Amino acid sequence: MQDFTGEAPVLRARGLTRKVSSPEGVLTILDQVDLDVAAGESVAILGPSGAGKSTLLSLLAGLDLPTDGAVWINGQELTGLDEDGRAAVRAAHVGFVFQSFHLVPALTALENVMLPLELAGRRDAADAAKRALDDVGLAPRMAHYPRQLSGGERQRVAIARAFVAGPSLLFADEPTGNLDTRTGARIAELLFRLNAERATTLVLVTHDAALASRCDRRLEMDAGRVL
Repeated sequence: MQDFTGEAPVLRARGLTRKVSSPEGVLTILDQVDLDVAAGESVAILGPSGAGKSTLLSLLAGLDLPTDGAVWINGQELTGLDEDGRAAVRAAHVGFVFQSFHLVPALTALENVMLPLELAGRRDAADAAKRALDDVGLAPRMAHYPRQLSGGERQRVAIARAFVAGPSLLFADEPTGNLDTRTGARIAELLFRLNAERATTLVLVTHDAALASRCDRRLEMDAGRVL
């Protein structure tokens, strides 16, 4: 375990709150969450279903806006930006790995990995995507479509896409949740290997205690609060 005490946080949240309307009235999904994550740190967020884990991840990444509170990534306040501004910060600093892969069915593995680079106007998109797929052991499968790949292979494509632009911060939401135990263990090994090699900050939501135990720090959530 590394000691991150005193290092400037790459990710910071203060008073993060999310409320939604329901037939029963206003529900508090997230309640006054404060969080600092240092550069290079890996943090696991655990808790029962409905604890607010995925909502927290969505707010930290700027995919959704809080009812109250603020989020900063590399010193830039996400919550003070419009959607285009938040998207620009994500494109520059953030990678994502989701439980359900979120690959585009009509694109090959190579094209899926190229996508964020092409959106950023990178002229080396194809070469960079080929290197990323090679890093995750999928060079022979780069011309295959998602439907032609196994679940583990699809998640490796998603990991290649997440790392291809060199993000300083990676969010992973149940990255092994749709995989069998053996495949999930291989994906976890890949995720932490790339995380260490690239010195990326990792924040992951998981129910997997073994996966969480590999992180520098574990945060337990319940009823919208970090315990």
